[in-house]
Amino acid sequence: MKKRILLLKVAAAAACCFLVLSPVQVLAQADTANLSVTEQSKKGLNLGALPAVAFDSDIGFQYGLLANLFQYGDGSGYPDYRWSLYAEWSRTTKGSGINQLFFDSKYLLPHQIRVTADFSFLTEQALDFYGFNGYESIYNSSFTDEEDPAYITRVFYRHERKLARITIDFQQKIGDLPLRWAAGYGFLNSRIGTVDIEKLNKGRDEEDLLPEVEGLYDKYVRWGLIPAEEADGGTHNFLKAGLVYDTRDNEPNPNRGIWSEMVIMTAPRFLGNNEAAYTKLALTHRQYLTLKKNTLTFAYRLGWQGTIDGKAPFYMQPYMINTYAKSTKNDGLGGARSLRGILRNRVVGDAFTYGNFELRYKFLKFHKWKQNFYFSLNGFSDMGMITKTMDMNLAGIPEEEKAGLFTSEDQGLHVSYGAGLRIAMNQNFIVAVDYGLAGDKRDGDKGMYINLGFMF
Repeated sequence: MKKRILLLKVAAAAACCFLVLSPVQVLAQADTANLSVTEQSKKGLNLGALPAVAFDSDIGFQYGLLANLFQYGDGSGYPDYRWSLYAEWSRTTKGSGINQLFFDSKYLLPHQIRVTADFSFLTEQALDFYGFNGYESIYNSSFTDEEDPAYITRVFYRHERKLARITIDFQQKIGDLPLRWAAGYGFLNSRIGTVDIEKLNKGRDEEDLLPEVEGLYDKYVRWGLIPAEEADGGTHNFLKAGLVYDTRDNEPNPNRGIWSEMVIMTAPRFLGNNEAAYTKLALTHRQYLTLKKNTLTFAYRLGWQGTIDGKAPFYMQPYMINTYAKSTKNDGLGGARSLRGILRNRVVGDAFTYGNFELRYKFLKFHKWKQNFYFSLNGFSDMGMITKTMDMNLAGIPEEEKAGLFTSEDQGLHVSYGAGLRIAMNQNFIVAVDYGLAGDKRDGDKGMYINLGFMF
């Protein structure tokens, strides 16, 4: 069974890479003599589109389409665009799905006020859940390995979530300084529950059926580690305010400059947050250093995020806060957008810090099909740790279960490393493929990710 699943995963990843890469490769081989390394300005509308292809043994085969439309106007500001509209629609054969529209423009509103808006509905039959406080919660891969005597279920570390998300953010430059104010509003409606085993088992062979047993989420609810009023999710209306310092030479893939921000996100009671009112602070510093002009760049990101007032519900603790979030999923730490190679949502606490370090090498540039292309390789290392833990009262948990799920170990760094490839069209539409390895088996093994854009 495991070999068959692995082959399907590899085949799905290979199919996606082929669909992304083959047009560019054929193009380069067919007319090498006419390729130009001189980038040409773009005008008017420009569309980038890709099939969304993936496979997971428990949520099924993912299929769909993602597209990004750019309006460059008369081209005088290229690679800056007048506006951008991103859309994704995808489904899996077991009922999970992504429905997203993301809009961004510096020119729609007067007085150079930038507006970004996200409208998303995300359904996940099996969202990762590994407990709280990083290494204090033990990850045991044997519990999900059917060939191991300790096997419980493949979805032991999962729960179901349906998320409706609306965010609208504004930014405006302050005088002649490289400084902007930022403000925004967000609406999140989370519906959470145990994994629907009956639905996931539909159509399976007898030997592949998932057993009707408790997962980690169910145990946390039963033990009171997840309060009853939070267990099924909730609705949150929040406000954001912050300052952004930005000296980047360009946004999609900077060669030099600094991009730092301080953001406060608050969910006050007067906005209807009756079950939980809280405030979080996020600090992020990104810097880009040119090692060889337009070819080799070292980039890094340092961040800290934590609750500074009130008590955030467990399902809002992983939510990554920033002033510009184009990515579909804002969960962390762990996974495609934070710690590549480490299990998604592995590092969850009341406050955490993280760092990402990348060496980016543009090794091929050309102009063809009236489009500007470049290929880039990147090597990276990601790391993060809990700086403030969530309260967990373990007194009522049976000792035999406590020993296999919790430890009193001190918090340490969660580290991963890996490499990736970027294929960029007109600088803004960037296909990203990353392969990450976890530095510690307590954080999983490895991960492969196919997304759009650089992580930061």
